[in-house]
Amino acid sequence: MEHGLLPHRLRAEHGSLLASSFPAASLAAGRKRHHFPSSSSVKIQNQFHSMSSLVLGASSIIRCEATEASVYRETVETINLDWDNLGFGLVPTDHMYISKCSQDGIFTKGELLRYGPIELSPSSGVLNYGQGLFEGLKAYKKEDGSILLFRPHENALRMRMGAERMCMPSPAVEQFVDAVKLTVLANKRWVVPPTGKGSLYIRPLLFGSGTVLGLAPAPEYTFLIFVSPVGNYFKEGLAPINLVVENEFHRAAPGGTGGVKTIGNYASVLKAQKRAKENGYSDVLYLDSVHKKYLEEVSSCNIFVVKNKIISTPEIKGTILPGITRKSIIDVARGQGYQVEERLVSVEELLDADEVFCTGTAVVVSPVGSITYLGRKVEYKNNGIGVVSQQVYSSLTSLQMGLTEDKMGWTMKLN
Repeated sequence: MEHGLLPHRLRAEHGSLLASSFPAASLAAGRKRHHFPSSSSVKIQNQFHSMSSLVLGASSIIRCEATEASVYRETVETINLDWDNLGFGLVPTDHMYISKCSQDGIFTKGELLRYGPIELSPSSGVLNYGQGLFEGLKAYKKEDGSILLFRPHENALRMRMGAERMCMPSPAVEQFVDAVKLTVLANKRWVVPPTGKGSLYIRPLLFGSGTVLGLAPAPEYTFLIFVSPVGNYFKEGLAPINLVVENEFHRAAPGGTGGVKTIGNYASVLKAQKRAKENGYSDVLYLDSVHKKYLEEVSSCNIFVVKNKIISTPEIKGTILPGITRKSIIDVARGQGYQVEERLVSVEELLDADEVFCTGTAVVVSPVGSITYLGRKVEYKNNGIGVVSQQVYSSLTSLQMGLTEDKMGWTMKLN
Protein backbone atom coordinates (compact mmCIF):
# COMPACT_ATOMS: atom_id res chain seq x y z
CA MET A 1 0.00 0.00 0.00
CA GLU A 2 1.18 3.50 -0.84
CA HIS A 3 0.23 6.57 1.11
CA GLY A 4 1.18 10.23 0.88
CA LEU A 5 -0.22 12.41 3.65
CA LEU A 6 2.09 15.18 4.76
CA PRO A 7 1.93 18.38 2.68
CA HIS A 8 5.14 19.84 1.32
CA ARG A 9 4.54 22.86 3.50
CA LEU A 10 3.27 22.81 7.07
CA ARG A 11 1.52 25.83 8.44
CA ALA A 12 2.87 27.58 11.53
CA GLU A 13 0.20 29.97 12.74
CA HIS A 14 2.33 32.10 15.00
CA GLY A 15 5.79 32.65 13.70
CA SER A 16 9.07 30.89 13.47
CA LEU A 17 11.22 28.14 14.88
CA LEU A 18 13.42 28.17 17.94
CA ALA A 19 16.79 26.46 17.95
CA SER A 20 18.09 25.38 21.34
CA SER A 21 20.97 23.37 22.75
CA PHE A 22 18.60 21.39 24.95
CA PRO A 23 15.41 19.47 24.04
CA ALA A 24 12.57 21.04 25.92
CA ALA A 25 9.21 22.61 25.20
CA SER A 26 6.09 23.57 27.05
CA LEU A 27 2.51 23.50 25.92
CA ALA A 28 1.42 25.39 29.01
CA ALA A 29 -0.84 28.27 28.17
CA GLY A 30 1.18 30.70 30.21
CA ARG A 31 4.56 29.89 28.68
CA LYS A 32 5.91 32.34 26.15
CA ARG A 33 8.86 30.38 24.78
CA HIS A 34 9.26 26.98 23.16
CA HIS A 35 12.57 25.16 23.04
CA PHE A 36 12.92 22.77 20.14
CA PRO A 37 14.83 19.48 20.21
CA SER A 38 18.54 19.38 19.83
CA SER A 39 21.30 17.53 21.62
CA SER A 40 25.03 17.47 22.02
CA SER A 41 24.94 14.17 20.15
CA VAL A 42 22.89 15.58 17.26
CA LYS A 43 24.37 17.90 14.65
CA ILE A 44 21.97 19.56 12.24
CA GLN A 45 23.52 20.57 8.96
CA ASN A 46 22.40 23.51 6.78
CA GLN A 47 19.87 24.70 9.33
CA PHE A 48 17.19 26.95 7.83
CA HIS A 49 14.63 29.20 9.46
CA SER A 50 12.11 31.16 7.45
CA MET A 51 12.20 34.07 9.89
CA SER A 52 15.05 35.60 11.83
CA SER A 53 13.13 35.58 15.09
CA LEU A 54 13.65 32.48 17.24
CA VAL A 55 10.76 33.08 19.60
CA LEU A 56 7.50 31.20 19.25
CA GLY A 57 4.25 32.10 20.99
CA ALA A 58 2.68 29.68 23.42
CA SER A 59 -0.23 28.86 21.14
CA SER A 60 2.01 28.19 18.16
CA ILE A 61 1.25 24.89 16.56
CA ILE A 62 1.81 23.22 13.25
CA ARG A 63 -1.51 22.35 11.67
CA CYS A 64 -2.26 19.22 9.72
CA GLU A 65 -3.80 21.12 6.81
CA ALA A 66 -1.88 21.83 3.64
CA THR A 67 -1.24 25.41 2.66
CA GLU A 68 0.85 27.12 0.04
CA ALA A 69 1.23 30.36 1.99
CA SER A 70 3.55 29.16 4.73
CA VAL A 71 6.01 30.89 7.01
CA TYR A 72 7.53 27.54 7.94
CA ARG A 73 9.71 25.59 5.61
CA GLU A 74 9.51 21.83 6.05
CA THR A 75 12.57 20.59 7.93
CA VAL A 76 14.75 18.64 5.53
CA GLU A 77 18.19 19.11 7.06
CA THR A 78 20.28 16.00 7.47
CA ILE A 79 20.92 14.47 10.87
CA ASN A 80 24.45 13.52 11.79
CA LEU A 81 23.96 10.66 14.25
CA ASP A 82 26.05 7.58 14.89
CA TRP A 83 23.34 5.46 13.30
CA ASP A 84 25.33 2.24 13.82
CA ASN A 85 25.48 2.65 17.60
CA LEU A 86 22.15 4.18 18.55
CA GLY A 87 20.98 1.71 21.15
CA PHE A 88 17.38 1.79 22.35
CA GLY A 89 17.16 5.20 23.97
CA LEU A 90 15.27 8.42 23.38
CA VAL A 91 16.56 10.84 20.76
CA PRO A 92 14.25 13.90 20.76
CA THR A 93 12.88 14.60 17.29
CA ASP A 94 10.99 17.48 15.67
CA HIS A 95 7.24 16.97 16.08
CA MET A 96 4.61 15.11 18.06
CA TYR A 97 0.91 14.60 17.38
CA ILE A 98 -1.84 15.40 19.88
CA SER A 99 -5.61 14.89 19.79
CA LYS A 100 -8.08 15.16 22.68
CA CYS A 101 -11.41 13.57 23.48
CA SER A 102 -14.07 14.61 25.98
CA GLN A 103 -16.92 12.55 27.39
CA ASP A 104 -18.67 12.43 24.01
CA GLY A 105 -16.07 9.89 22.87
CA ILE A 106 -15.12 11.86 19.74
CA PHE A 107 -11.48 12.78 19.25
CA THR A 108 -10.61 16.18 17.86
CA LYS A 109 -8.73 16.58 14.62
CA GLY A 110 -5.13 16.13 15.68
CA GLU A 111 -2.36 18.70 15.53
CA LEU A 112 1.39 18.53 15.08
CA LEU A 113 3.32 20.38 17.75
CA ARG A 114 7.00 20.75 18.39
CA TYR A 115 8.19 17.82 20.50
CA GLY A 116 8.46 18.66 24.20
CA PRO A 117 6.78 18.54 27.63
CA ILE A 118 3.02 18.72 27.94
CA GLU A 119 0.83 20.31 30.58
CA LEU A 120 -0.94 17.79 32.82
CA SER A 121 -3.04 18.38 35.94
CA PRO A 122 -1.84 16.72 39.18
CA SER A 123 -5.36 15.27 39.45
CA SER A 124 -5.38 13.73 35.97
CA GLY A 125 -6.70 10.20 35.63
CA VAL A 126 -3.42 8.79 34.38
CA LEU A 127 -1.40 10.17 37.30
CA ASN A 128 -3.88 9.17 40.00
CA TYR A 129 -5.35 5.91 38.74
CA GLY A 130 -3.03 4.73 35.98
CA GLN A 131 -5.62 5.07 33.23
CA GLY A 132 -3.30 4.83 30.26
CA LEU A 133 -2.17 2.67 27.34
CA PHE A 134 0.66 2.79 24.85
CA GLU A 135 1.56 1.14 21.58
CA GLY A 136 4.82 0.59 19.74
CA LEU A 137 5.56 0.20 16.04
CA LYS A 138 8.36 1.05 13.63
CA ALA A 139 9.09 2.82 10.37
CA TYR A 140 11.88 1.71 8.03
CA LYS A 141 13.61 3.52 5.20
CA LYS A 142 14.20 1.76 1.88
CA GLU A 143 17.16 2.24 -0.42
CA ASP A 144 15.00 4.40 -2.71
CA GLY A 145 14.28 6.77 0.19
CA SER A 146 10.65 5.73 0.69
CA ILE A 147 9.41 4.86 4.18
CA LEU A 148 7.56 1.71 5.23
CA LEU A 149 5.26 1.17 8.21
CA PHE A 150 4.66 -2.34 9.48
CA ARG A 151 1.04 -3.36 10.21
CA PRO A 152 -0.17 -0.10 11.83
CA HIS A 153 -3.78 -1.24 11.63
CA GLU A 154 -2.96 -4.05 14.07
CA ASN A 155 -1.68 -1.51 16.60
CA ALA A 156 -4.83 0.55 16.14
CA LEU A 157 -7.03 -2.46 16.80
CA ARG A 158 -4.99 -3.48 19.85
CA MET A 159 -5.27 0.03 21.28
CA ARG A 160 -9.03 -0.10 20.87
CA MET A 161 -9.15 -3.46 22.64
CA GLY A 162 -7.03 -2.12 25.49
CA ALA A 163 -9.06 1.06 25.76
CA GLU A 164 -12.26 -0.92 26.17
CA ARG A 165 -10.68 -2.87 29.05
CA MET A 166 -9.40 0.32 30.69
CA CYS A 167 -12.74 2.13 30.29
CA MET A 168 -11.40 4.71 27.84
CA PRO A 169 -12.53 5.92 24.43
CA SER A 170 -10.02 5.32 21.66
CA PRO A 171 -9.38 6.86 18.25
CA ALA A 172 -10.87 5.13 15.24
CA VAL A 173 -8.52 2.84 13.32
CA GLU A 174 -8.39 5.31 10.43
CA GLN A 175 -7.51 8.24 12.69
CA PHE A 176 -4.83 6.19 14.47
CA VAL A 177 -3.19 5.16 11.20
CA ASP A 178 -3.42 8.64 9.69
CA ALA A 179 -1.89 10.12 12.85
CA VAL A 180 1.00 7.66 12.69
CA LYS A 181 1.63 8.50 9.03
CA LEU A 182 1.48 12.23 9.70
CA THR A 183 3.90 12.00 12.63
CA VAL A 184 6.40 9.85 10.75
CA LEU A 185 6.42 12.11 7.71
CA ALA A 186 6.81 15.19 9.90
CA ASN A 187 9.91 13.54 11.40
CA LYS A 188 11.14 11.76 8.28
CA ARG A 189 14.68 13.09 8.54
CA TRP A 190 15.03 11.01 11.71
CA VAL A 191 14.22 7.70 10.04
CA VAL A 192 17.32 5.53 10.28
CA PRO A 193 19.10 5.02 6.92
CA PRO A 194 18.64 1.57 5.32
CA THR A 195 21.64 -0.06 7.01
CA GLY A 196 19.63 -2.77 8.74
CA LYS A 197 20.83 -1.51 12.13
CA GLY A 198 17.90 0.58 13.26
CA SER A 199 14.49 2.10 12.63
CA LEU A 200 12.21 4.93 13.69
CA TYR A 201 10.34 3.79 16.78
CA ILE A 202 6.80 5.15 17.01
CA ARG A 203 5.14 5.49 20.43
CA PRO A 204 1.37 6.22 20.46
CA LEU A 205 -0.06 7.02 23.90
CA LEU A 206 -3.64 7.16 25.14
CA PHE A 207 -4.26 8.41 28.66
CA GLY A 208 -6.75 10.05 30.98
CA SER A 209 -5.76 13.71 31.01
CA GLY A 210 -8.97 14.98 32.62
CA THR A 211 -9.12 15.74 36.34
CA VAL A 212 -10.55 13.28 38.85
CA LEU A 213 -10.33 12.85 42.60
CA GLY A 214 -12.66 9.98 43.39
CA LEU A 215 -12.07 6.70 41.59
CA ALA A 216 -13.75 7.12 38.21
CA PRO A 217 -12.93 7.30 34.51
CA ALA A 218 -11.33 10.59 33.51
CA PRO A 219 -13.58 13.17 31.79
CA GLU A 220 -10.98 13.87 29.09
CA TYR A 221 -8.43 11.77 27.18
CA THR A 222 -5.33 12.59 25.17
CA PHE A 223 -4.04 10.65 22.18
CA LEU A 224 -0.38 11.51 21.59
CA ILE A 225 2.33 10.15 19.29
CA PHE A 226 6.05 10.78 19.42
CA VAL A 227 8.93 9.08 17.64
CA SER A 228 12.62 8.36 18.16
CA PRO A 229 15.33 6.72 16.04
CA VAL A 230 16.50 3.53 17.74
CA GLY A 231 18.97 0.72 17.39
CA ASN A 232 18.89 -2.65 19.14
CA TYR A 233 16.74 -3.07 22.25
CA PHE A 234 19.13 -5.42 24.01
CA LYS A 235 22.76 -4.32 24.21
CA GLU A 236 23.69 -7.74 22.86
CA GLY A 237 22.01 -6.82 19.57
CA LEU A 238 21.38 -10.01 17.62
CA ALA A 239 23.69 -11.94 19.91
CA PRO A 240 21.92 -14.31 22.33
CA ILE A 241 20.41 -12.93 25.52
CA ASN A 242 20.42 -14.66 28.91
CA LEU A 243 17.12 -14.96 30.78
CA VAL A 244 16.25 -15.89 34.34
CA VAL A 245 12.88 -17.46 35.17
CA GLU A 246 11.13 -15.46 37.88
CA ASN A 247 9.51 -17.59 40.60
CA GLU A 248 8.62 -14.91 43.16
CA PHE A 249 6.94 -12.11 41.23
CA HIS A 250 4.24 -12.43 38.57
CA ARG A 251 3.52 -10.17 35.66
CA ALA A 252 -0.23 -10.82 35.39
CA ALA A 253 -3.14 -12.83 36.78
CA PRO A 254 -6.33 -14.25 35.24
CA GLY A 255 -9.00 -11.59 34.98
CA GLY A 256 -6.45 -8.79 35.16
CA THR A 257 -4.96 -6.56 32.51
CA GLY A 258 -2.03 -8.69 31.33
CA GLY A 259 -3.55 -9.04 27.89
CA VAL A 260 -3.63 -5.31 27.12
CA LYS A 261 -0.82 -2.81 26.76
CA THR A 262 -1.63 -0.73 29.82
CA ILE A 263 1.14 1.26 31.46
CA GLY A 264 0.82 -0.47 34.85
CA ASN A 265 1.85 -3.83 33.39
CA TYR A 266 5.31 -2.46 32.72
CA ALA A 267 5.87 -0.64 36.00
CA SER A 268 5.19 -3.89 37.85
CA VAL A 269 8.04 -5.77 36.16
CA LEU A 270 10.74 -3.22 36.94
CA LYS A 271 11.71 -4.62 40.33
CA ALA A 272 12.34 -8.16 39.07
CA GLN A 273 14.02 -6.84 35.93
CA LYS A 274 16.35 -4.59 37.93
CA ARG A 275 17.35 -7.48 40.17
CA ALA A 276 17.94 -9.74 37.17
CA LYS A 277 20.18 -7.20 35.42
CA GLU A 278 22.17 -6.64 38.60
CA ASN A 279 22.87 -10.39 38.56
CA GLY A 280 24.06 -10.35 34.97
CA TYR A 281 20.91 -11.44 33.14
CA SER A 282 19.41 -9.66 30.15
CA ASP A 283 15.79 -9.92 31.30
CA VAL A 284 13.15 -11.91 33.16
CA LEU A 285 10.84 -14.69 31.97
CA TYR A 286 7.58 -14.92 33.91
CA LEU A 287 5.50 -17.97 34.80
CA ASP A 288 1.74 -18.14 35.22
CA SER A 289 0.45 -17.02 38.61
CA VAL A 290 -1.86 -20.00 39.18
CA HIS A 291 0.21 -23.14 38.57
CA LYS A 292 3.57 -21.36 38.57
CA LYS A 293 4.89 -23.75 35.92
CA TYR A 294 3.70 -22.49 32.54
CA LEU A 295 5.52 -19.86 30.51
CA GLU A 296 3.88 -16.50 29.97
CA GLU A 297 6.20 -13.84 28.57
CA VAL A 298 9.38 -11.87 29.09
CA SER A 299 9.07 -8.34 30.54
CA SER A 300 8.35 -6.76 27.16
CA CYS A 301 8.29 -9.56 24.59
CA ASN A 302 6.77 -12.94 23.79
CA ILE A 303 8.59 -16.27 24.03
CA PHE A 304 8.94 -19.16 21.56
CA VAL A 305 10.32 -22.65 22.18
CA VAL A 306 11.58 -24.98 19.43
CA LYS A 307 11.84 -28.77 19.82
CA ASN A 308 12.32 -31.19 16.92
CA LYS A 309 11.50 -28.34 14.50
CA ILE A 310 8.10 -27.80 16.15
CA ILE A 311 7.62 -24.23 17.35
CA SER A 312 5.54 -23.70 20.50
CA THR A 313 4.46 -20.45 22.13
CA PRO A 314 2.13 -19.74 25.07
CA GLU A 315 -1.45 -19.28 23.96
CA ILE A 316 -3.19 -15.94 24.34
CA LYS A 317 -5.62 -16.34 27.22
CA GLY A 318 -5.93 -12.93 28.85
CA THR A 319 -2.64 -12.78 30.77
CA ILE A 320 -0.30 -12.53 27.77
CA LEU A 321 -0.04 -9.57 25.42
CA PRO A 322 -1.10 -10.46 21.86
CA GLY A 323 2.12 -9.28 20.27
CA ILE A 324 1.96 -8.11 16.66
CA THR A 325 5.47 -9.40 16.00
CA ARG A 326 4.41 -12.67 17.66
CA LYS A 327 1.42 -12.93 15.34
CA SER A 328 3.60 -12.12 12.32
CA ILE A 329 6.27 -14.67 13.26
CA ILE A 330 3.64 -17.39 13.59
CA ASP A 331 2.35 -16.64 10.09
CA VAL A 332 5.86 -16.43 8.62
CA ALA A 333 6.93 -19.71 10.24
CA ARG A 334 3.82 -21.54 9.07
CA GLY A 335 4.38 -20.15 5.59
CA GLN A 336 7.84 -21.70 5.68
CA GLY A 337 6.41 -25.10 6.54
CA TYR A 338 6.95 -25.13 10.29
CA GLN A 339 4.37 -26.56 12.65
CA VAL A 340 3.46 -23.86 15.18
CA GLU A 341 1.51 -24.66 18.34
CA GLU A 342 -0.17 -22.09 20.58
CA ARG A 343 -0.71 -23.85 23.89
CA LEU A 344 0.42 -24.16 27.49
CA VAL A 345 4.21 -24.53 27.51
CA SER A 346 5.79 -25.77 30.74
CA VAL A 347 9.10 -24.60 32.15
CA GLU A 348 10.35 -28.20 31.82
CA GLU A 349 9.83 -27.99 28.04
CA LEU A 350 11.75 -24.75 28.03
CA LEU A 351 14.75 -26.37 29.69
CA ASP A 352 14.64 -29.28 27.23
CA ALA A 353 14.26 -27.16 24.10
CA ASP A 354 16.54 -27.18 21.09
CA GLU A 355 16.14 -23.45 20.63
CA VAL A 356 14.41 -20.50 22.32
CA PHE A 357 13.78 -16.98 21.07
CA CYS A 358 11.83 -13.85 21.98
CA THR A 359 9.77 -11.58 19.74
CA GLY A 360 8.50 -8.04 20.04
CA THR A 361 8.34 -4.70 18.24
CA ALA A 362 11.45 -3.44 20.00
CA VAL A 363 13.50 -6.65 19.82
CA VAL A 364 11.99 -8.08 16.58
CA VAL A 365 13.56 -11.53 17.15
CA SER A 366 16.11 -12.14 19.87
CA PRO A 367 17.70 -15.59 20.31
CA VAL A 368 18.10 -16.88 23.87
CA GLY A 369 21.53 -18.21 24.76
CA SER A 370 20.71 -19.47 28.24
CA ILE A 371 17.90 -19.89 30.74
CA THR A 372 18.42 -20.01 34.50
CA TYR A 373 15.67 -21.54 36.63
CA LEU A 374 15.97 -22.13 40.38
CA GLY A 375 19.72 -21.91 40.11
CA ARG A 376 20.01 -24.32 37.19
CA LYS A 377 21.45 -22.81 34.02
CA VAL A 378 20.71 -24.36 30.63
CA GLU A 379 22.69 -23.19 27.60
CA TYR A 380 21.39 -23.79 24.09
CA LYS A 381 23.29 -25.10 21.08
CA ASN A 382 25.27 -22.76 18.83
CA ASN A 383 25.28 -20.28 21.69
CA GLY A 384 21.53 -19.92 21.24
CA ILE A 385 21.53 -18.79 17.61
CA GLY A 386 19.37 -21.51 16.11
CA VAL A 387 18.30 -22.24 12.57
CA VAL A 388 14.65 -21.37 13.18
CA SER A 389 15.26 -18.01 14.86
CA GLN A 390 17.73 -17.03 12.14
CA GLN A 391 15.30 -18.00 9.41
CA VAL A 392 12.23 -16.23 10.78
CA TYR A 393 14.27 -13.17 11.73
CA SER A 394 15.71 -12.86 8.24
CA SER A 395 12.32 -13.34 6.61
CA LEU A 396 10.48 -10.85 8.79
CA THR A 397 13.10 -8.08 8.78
CA SER A 398 13.57 -8.38 5.02
CA LEU A 399 9.84 -7.86 4.62
CA GLN A 400 9.74 -4.97 7.11
CA MET A 401 12.60 -3.17 5.37
CA GLY A 402 11.21 -3.74 1.88
CA LEU A 403 14.03 -6.03 0.78
CA THR A 404 11.62 -8.77 -0.29
CA GLU A 405 8.18 -8.73 -1.85
CA ASP A 406 5.40 -8.24 0.68
CA LYS A 407 3.02 -11.02 -0.26
CA MET A 408 1.26 -10.64 3.11
CA GLY A 409 0.19 -7.04 2.51
CA TRP A 410 1.65 -6.01 5.88
CA THR A 411 3.71 -2.97 4.92
CA MET A 412 2.42 0.51 4.16
CA LYS A 413 4.51 2.77 1.93
CA LEU A 414 4.64 6.48 2.67
CA ASN A 415 5.52 9.12 0.08
